[in-house]
Amino acid sequence: MDIEKRVDDLIEKMTLREKIGQLNQVSGNIDKAALLKLIKEGKVGSVIMASSCFAGNDESAVAGTDYYEELQKTAVNESRLGIPIIFGRDVIHGHHTVFPLPLAMANSFNDGLVERAYRDIAREAALDHIRWTFTPMLDISRDPRWGRCVEGPGEDPYLGARMAAAAVKGIQGKNLSDADSIAACAKHYIGYGAAEGGRDYHHAEISDYSLYNYYLPAFREAVKCGVQTVMNSFNDINGQPVASSKKLLTDILRGELGFDGFVISDWEAIKQLINHGVAENEKQAAQMSLNAGLDMDMVDECYLNYAEELVTEGKVSQETIDTAVRNVLRVKLRLGLFEQPYAPKYKIDKEKHRKDAYELAAECMVLLKNNNGALPLKTDERISLIGPMANIKETHLGTWTLDGNPADVTSIADAMKKIGGSNVNCHHQWLIDRQFNFAWGCDTYVLCLGESRQMSGENNCLADIAVPDYQVDIAKRAKAQGKKVVAVLCFARPVALKELEPYCDAFLYTSHCGTAAGEVIADILYGVINPSGKLAMTMPRTTGQIPMYYNHFKAARYCNDYYSLGRSYKDIMSGPMYPFGYGLSYTEFKLDNLSVDSEALKLSDIEAGKTFKIRARLSNTGNVKGKETVQLYIRDCVSSVMRPIRELKGYKKIELEPGNTETVEFSVGYDELSYYGDDLKKVLETGRFTVYVGFDSLTKNSVNIEVI
Repeated sequence: MDIEKRVDDLIEKMTLREKIGQLNQVSGNIDKAALLKLIKEGKVGSVIMASSCFAGNDESAVAGTDYYEELQKTAVNESRLGIPIIFGRDVIHGHHTVFPLPLAMANSFNDGLVERAYRDIAREAALDHIRWTFTPMLDISRDPRWGRCVEGPGEDPYLGARMAAAAVKGIQGKNLSDADSIAACAKHYIGYGAAEGGRDYHHAEISDYSLYNYYLPAFREAVKCGVQTVMNSFNDINGQPVASSKKLLTDILRGELGFDGFVISDWEAIKQLINHGVAENEKQAAQMSLNAGLDMDMVDECYLNYAEELVTEGKVSQETIDTAVRNVLRVKLRLGLFEQPYAPKYKIDKEKHRKDAYELAAECMVLLKNNNGALPLKTDERISLIGPMANIKETHLGTWTLDGNPADVTSIADAMKKIGGSNVNCHHQWLIDRQFNFAWGCDTYVLCLGESRQMSGENNCLADIAVPDYQVDIAKRAKAQGKKVVAVLCFARPVALKELEPYCDAFLYTSHCGTAAGEVIADILYGVINPSGKLAMTMPRTTGQIPMYYNHFKAARYCNDYYSLGRSYKDIMSGPMYPFGYGLSYTEFKLDNLSVDSEALKLSDIEAGKTFKIRARLSNTGNVKGKETVQLYIRDCVSSVMRPIRELKGYKKIELEPGNTETVEFSVGYDELSYYGDDLKKVLETGRFTVYVGFDSLTKNSVNIEVI
C-alpha cells in the first residue's frame, strides 16, 4: 500500500481527538506520568527533546535513550492506533561530534563537505532516538548585531540556497526511510533575519520583491531537495505575524514552492499571537494558525486545548484538521517510523566523524590579513600566547550545541604547544592581574581574542559589534613591544575591526568551529593547513555602517558605502573592512584569460536552455598547494525595476599545486539572469549584463554579454 493510501486508512480510523493529538508536540521534560498518560490517550504526535525555548544556550543534555524508548513503546503498544511518536531535537551543527557553526560552514564555500558533515550529524542523532532535527536555519541576514545570524548561511540568497541543499541532502540521506536518515526542518520561515535593528523576534518590513528575490530562494531550494518539515518564524512581516499568515504558510509555501511536508510552530509561537496583538486569547490564536496552514503546535497546547471546540463551532473545518494530520502522518510514514519506531543499533566511526569535522573546520576559517607574511609561524619562533580564548574549550563548540562535550576539544594553547613545544608560552593570569607583562623574550604575540558562546545565538543580540575595548588594549600593548602581532578572532558573528586593525599584522577569523577547532587553528597558524575560507557575511568597519551587504541597489547619485564610489559617512572611510567572498591564502592565485563563448544570445534560445559559457584560467603562482574559490557575479545593467549592483550566481572551489593551472567554466543561463519581477513571476529581460569573475565580491574582472 502506498503512503497516501496508508494515510487515508489511518485518518478514517481516527477520532477527532486523536487527530488533534497528532498536531501536538510536547516537551520531553514534563512530568513523566503525565506524559505517558497523554501518549496512551493518543494526544501526542511529537516530543521535543529540550528543556526550554532557549535550549541552545542551556546545559540540557539529551535524556537517556531508554527513556525515549519507553515513550515510544507506550505510543506503539498502548495507544489505540499505535501511531509512533516523532522525536525532535535541536541538532543544529553537531551532536556528539560538533561541526562549525552554520555561518562558518557557509564560509567554506564547499557544498560537499557541508553535506558530509550533516550526514555524520544525522547518523549520530538517529542512534539517540532523534529522527527529526530543527535545522537548517535558512534566514538570510544582513545584520551581524542579530545573535542568530551565526546559525544561518549569511547575507546571500544564492549561497544560502546551496547551503540549504547541502544540509537537507546530508540530514535526510539518500532514502528517508533508512535507519540513519532523519527529517530536516527548514527554518525560520520567513524573514526572521530581517528583524529591525538586529533585535530578536522583532518586526520585519519586507516587500514582496525582496521576499521573492532574497528571502525565499533558500527555502525554495530546500523544498526542491525534499525537506520534510518547515518551522514558522516568530516575527511579523509588514504587520502580519507569520504564524497566522495563510499567504505565507499555504499560498506561497505549498501553492508556489510545492511543499508537501508539515509546518511546525516555533516554541509557543501560536500563543504569542496574543503578544502580537492579533489574537484575543489562545483559542483565537489556535483558530488563526490552523486556518493559516500551521500543522503542528510546539509545546503551548493551543491545538490540544481548543481545536476540538473550534471544529464544533465551525470556526475550523474538519477538512483543515484532516489536511494537517495528513501532512504529519505522511512524514512519519516516509521516515519508516511505523516499521522501525525505535533507535537503530549500528556503530559510529567516531574517528572518521572527528576527521570530517577537522576537514570542514579547516575550510571555514578565513585569513583576513597577513602583512609581510606574518603567517604561517615557524616552529622555532618564540610565541607569547595571550588573550581570553587561549585556554578555552567550550566556546569553540558554539551556540546551539546541546550534546557536544568540551572535554573533546583541544584548547588553542595545547594545540599550539603540540607543534611549537617549549617555544609557546601561554600567559594564564592576564585577566586577573591586568599587568600584561610582556617581558618574556618572544618573537611573536598570538592574541586569542573573541566572544563566548553565550554572546551569540537566540536572544543574544548586540548593539555594538566592535571588538571589546579590553581586547583592543591587549593588542595595543603587544604592538608597543615592537614585535609581530597575530590576532586569532574567535567571534561567532562578523565583527567591526576598525579599532583593532592598526595593531595587528595578521587576522585569522575562526568563528566557533566545533570539536576540532583548536587543532585546526594551530595547524593554520603553523602552515600545516593553508586557509581557504571566504566570508559569507560582510565585515563592516564599524557598527554604524550596518546594514552593509554587497548585493545592494545603486543609489541615485551613485554614492554608496560598499564599492567605494562615493562617501556615505564623513567620519569613516567608505566601504567594508572585508567584503563578502573575501579570504586570503598562504599561496598566490592569478585569474586571467576571462572569456565568453558568445557575446549575445536570443531570449528565446536562453528560455529553451541555451547558456553563455564563461571561462577563465586559474593559476597557483605561489609556493604551496592551496584552494581558491572562483566566484561569478552578475549585474543587470538596465532593467524594468532596480536590480542589485552585483549578485553571486556561481562559485567553484579548486585546489592547485604550485605552478599548476586549471580552466574554470561557468554556465550562465535563464536561472542566473532572471529574477522575480513586479508580478512576482520569474522574468528574463533583453539587454546588457556584466559578468564578474574573481576571488571576492569586489573583483573588477568582467566580460559583457547581451540578451537580444
